[in-house]
Amino acid sequence: MRVIGFLLGLYALLLAAPVSAQDDTWLQIEAQPSLNTAMDRARAYGALFPDVSGFRLGNGWYGIALGPLAKSDAAARLLELRRQNLIPADSYLSDGGSYGQKFWPVGIDTTPLAPAQPEATAEAPVVTEPAAEPAVAPQPVEEPEETLKEAIASEAAISQADRQLLQEALKWYGFYDGGIDGSFGRGTRASISAWQAATGFDQTGILSTKQRTALAETYQSDQAEFGFQTVSEAESGIEITLPMALIKFDRYDPPFVHYAEKSGSGLKVLLISQPGGKAGLKGLYDVLQTLEIVPTTGERELDDTSFTIHGANTEIETLAHAVASNGTIKGYLISWNLTDAARMTRILPAVQSSFRSSGDKALDPGLVPLSDAAKRGLLAGLDVRRPKLSRSGFFIDAQGTVLTTLEAVQSCKKIVLERNTEATLRFSDPATGIAVLTPNSPLAPKSVAGFAAAPPSPGAQVSVSGYSYEDKLPAPVLTLGTVEEAKGLNGEPDLTRLSLSTLPGDAGGPVLDTSGAVLGMLLPKDPNATQQLPASVAFAASASGLTSTLSANGLLPATTAVAATAVTPDAFATMARGMTVLVSCWD
Repeated sequence: MRVIGFLLGLYALLLAAPVSAQDDTWLQIEAQPSLNTAMDRARAYGALFPDVSGFRLGNGWYGIALGPLAKSDAAARLLELRRQNLIPADSYLSDGGSYGQKFWPVGIDTTPLAPAQPEATAEAPVVTEPAAEPAVAPQPVEEPEETLKEAIASEAAISQADRQLLQEALKWYGFYDGGIDGSFGRGTRASISAWQAATGFDQTGILSTKQRTALAETYQSDQAEFGFQTVSEAESGIEITLPMALIKFDRYDPPFVHYAEKSGSGLKVLLISQPGGKAGLKGLYDVLQTLEIVPTTGERELDDTSFTIHGANTEIETLAHAVASNGTIKGYLISWNLTDAARMTRILPAVQSSFRSSGDKALDPGLVPLSDAAKRGLLAGLDVRRPKLSRSGFFIDAQGTVLTTLEAVQSCKKIVLERNTEATLRFSDPATGIAVLTPNSPLAPKSVAGFAAAPPSPGAQVSVSGYSYEDKLPAPVLTLGTVEEAKGLNGEPDLTRLSLSTLPGDAGGPVLDTSGAVLGMLLPKDPNATQQLPASVAFAASASGLTSTLSANGLLPATTAVAATAVTPDAFATMARGMTVLVSCWD
């Protein structure tokens, strides 16, 4: 990627004649140093895509691109083709400003037409002139390359400071890892040869005048444009090179050091630093993926000592990396706009190659006061990805089948049980307002609902077990109430009217008598009701109605004897919470 970054800068210095449609966007997928190779690659891509074009770039290179594309469609197409692995991962969007003469498709004539000749008149003899040579599009004038002998002589004459600058540039682009001493020994010569091979020059190990100019100017251009600085972050124990022209220090929020975008750059950086080992690394890996700044699609890698997360959607792309070592976990997260993919090929290598731990110190969790949300692991200062809504449900068999309200699963792209387990809708019944879910991976219920065989009596004490506050609390809440009537207000036999105060998250939870038998399932309040009922009025789908519907769909729920007796409060709470399930609906 660092080589690609250099090439991008090099092209900007050696511009060919630009294409005319500057309002269009191109998706550049390859650059080749030889015309024959570029034509072969363009021909291969042409078998996949109808809009392949090839353009001459600077320094004898040839670019292959898809387009032109509307700006509104370009980013989405880049992302989709990357996902399908149909184009290289380092493909990027371009405005075509560096594109010169077109070489593909073959046969397209890009030269201007010769001016029309005046017609001969009858009064004058016709004089036949030699045929005019067709006009040729102007080519960029390139500085002639030195011979090897001339390159040796010109390189020997440069100053010590210039030699050190060239070593810095080679190191910056990933070709050199030695000291910046200005001495061109075996290591420097090998790195020069590697750079020459990557940029299409002969591998002589000697830098000609033109090569030295291109290497130094591109390096200095990157430094000036992005304002790269080596940041030694004492509090976090991290040293890293960051583009400070595009970001600025914002705040500490352990385990993060925040750098916010500057001047609308769209770039955000988090340095990660906290005490911990393997377990802490896994926890951080899971938590980062709940953040809005980390798209859900993309590559993920996790092992005992490190992780890498690379996510992208139609708007942003994010890279996160962390390493566990010597009792600390340190890393970084960098997020950018997808339209800045080309620029990031010049920024990411600097960040990735420069990151290192500068000691065993980790960010002190007490450096700033943490909110309750932060203490619960919700990461202060960051937007956590949340489901569209969460409701309650309960286990009805030992296989983890869940009964819930139909409201909980309507218009969901994904249904998740207990925050981590995806589920499939087995069936739903609009008449009773219920839905039955099957977990996609095994669940082991701590307890399973047993339905009461007889309807409750008016005045009987009941409890609803539900996630009143949706996904904000780690366990369900028990809400006490009483039975008002074993039917609805209009005499509906499959409803039970209750008196208790509930919240939207309670809907779908089991209604239990004092023995722990399930009397029904709490139904959500009807938002379209024409009558405003008292807040304490609630309704449950009755046990008899639920068991009838479940049996009709191939499920045989367990029933509890009529003579069941009350259990201790602790046993009741354990039973109720063990059967209650958080059901989350995701867009």
